[in-house]
Amino acid sequence: MWVILALISAVLLGMYDVFKKLSLNHNAVLPVLFLSTVTAATVVLPIVVGSSFYPGFFQQISLYVPPITAHEHLLVFIKSVIVVGSWIFAFHAMKHLPITLISPIRATGPIWTLIGAILIFQERLNLMQWFGVLITLIFFYLLSTAGKLEGISFRRNVWIFCIIAATLLGAASGLFDKYIMRQIDRIAVQAWFSFYQVVVMLPAIFFFRWKKPKADRPPFEWRWSIPLIAIFLLFADYAYFYALSIPDSMISIISALRRGGVLVAFTTGAILFNERNIKRKGIYLLGILLGILIISFGTQA
Repeated sequence: MWVILALISAVLLGMYDVFKKLSLNHNAVLPVLFLSTVTAATVVLPIVVGSSFYPGFFQQISLYVPPITAHEHLLVFIKSVIVVGSWIFAFHAMKHLPITLISPIRATGPIWTLIGAILIFQERLNLMQWFGVLITLIFFYLLSTAGKLEGISFRRNVWIFCIIAATLLGAASGLFDKYIMRQIDRIAVQAWFSFYQVVVMLPAIFFFRWKKPKADRPPFEWRWSIPLIAIFLLFADYAYFYALSIPDSMISIISALRRGGVLVAFTTGAILFNERNIKRKGIYLLGILLGILIISFGTQA
């Protein structure tokens, strides 16, 4: 069951990336991110309020938000800080880099999750997992050669560093998710996270957008793809949190399957945005995903 949920989350996550790219092309980054977080909070608000007044009904439809303690609120807030930090890096990179380059880099997320599990939970890699890591890193290096063909240096381009930082923070969020899912109801996590992400975004948009003179602000254009960013992410996260809440679920497998969403983003992005070197980058993406798949099988072994 949790494998199917992870695959559903992957497809929705791929479309989420496509809507991000559509919203960010030649557009200001922080307003797009802020409005997408506000959309998520607006969608979730009736569920939180309704759970207080009509708990029986929301329990029947599996959307009940139970009360949580102050400590649990703090944990969800910490998650929000990590995720919003990842989003700020990822959204800036998405605006300036081809989606067919970003998708393979994001696909390496499970490797960093695995490394985190080794450092934090003292997990040990077996021979198959080390082989998967090696394959992934080889194809990641080859991907950097594809970037050079488009004038993008992995060593010098600030937006490459941004997407790598976003990927590392995303891996940290995945590890933290598994930790808090053992303590807090999954619907409560998703609901309160939707509110706290707006709280975390407010100082960022105030200091880096509103405090600037109008002449120095990047122009912003409203697009209907902006709220769709939040809506697709809400559904993707619902399936993701549901998968994590299942007792025998494995974070390493879920992370690997969820990264399969990059195939959706890569294919759709290649068609919509007419990007270059699609065949070469596609082969490298498949190589990265092969490495992740080997790691996943190694985890089960």
